[in-house]
Amino acid sequence: MNITIGFSPCPNDTFMFDALIHKKIDTRGITFVPVIEDVQELNLRCLAHELDVSKISYHAFSKVYKDYAMCTSGSALGKGVGPLLISKKDYTTDQLSQLSVAIPGIHTTAAFLLDYAFPKIHEKHEMIFYEIESAILSGTVDTGVIIHENRFTYEQRGLHKILDLGTYWEEKTKLPIPLGGICINRNNDPKLQSTVNSLLRESVEYAFSHPDSSKDYVRQYAQEMEAEIVNKHINTYVNPYSLDIGKEGKEAVLRMFQEIFGKKVEEDEIFVTN
Repeated sequence: MNITIGFSPCPNDTFMFDALIHKKIDTRGITFVPVIEDVQELNLRCLAHELDVSKISYHAFSKVYKDYAMCTSGSALGKGVGPLLISKKDYTTDQLSQLSVAIPGIHTTAAFLLDYAFPKIHEKHEMIFYEIESAILSGTVDTGVIIHENRFTYEQRGLHKILDLGTYWEEKTKLPIPLGGICINRNNDPKLQSTVNSLLRESVEYAFSHPDSSKDYVRQYAQEMEAEIVNKHINTYVNPYSLDIGKEGKEAVLRMFQEIFGKKVEEDEIFVTN
């Protein structure tokens, strides 16, 4: 049985799902066919219901949770791992409503966190995440929200932080930042949903137990990234929440949904039931 699975080329995803894709674990007769795209492209493909299983920003997931269920393994959550609002010039937070800002996709959690911290910012420009630093430096935009490995490199290019949007969320909610997770189409049989959820956990467990096993796969998609940055990326975004989102992680997702919808959404409406 073939199932499509979308995830990003970023080291955290290739590290976690190498065992699943290359059958280093028993996949129980399922062949996972990878669809490797930027997370915003994956968001759009989920919105179009094109993939069986996929990485998705939790912000985008709020728009499709009635069609997709969220798995409890494979997520990117944490503390101190959120997107950063950066600029070349010194701006005060009071000036931000008058400035232009680049975002890595309107459906990303980064875009949600920007709105959460600065609801009066209106001039937003969608860009691929790795183009944002250059757009700020060239003056195409005044500011930008960076994600992924750019949080480790922006200072080297003469840019500085206006606000850590993740820290702002943490201070306000006392919860980790729900960045992205792995969802599965609800058209699949509930037993299959549960099986996929279990296999995701086994793949992450394998990655933790055999950290060198995925090196070739990670390097295949991170050829231009320095080894130190690759390791920082994995160590930042792969953590115990990736193995099991847990009670606190679920609370963070539910809080985000409450902020988005202005009302409570129940846990069993969101997550795969084992």
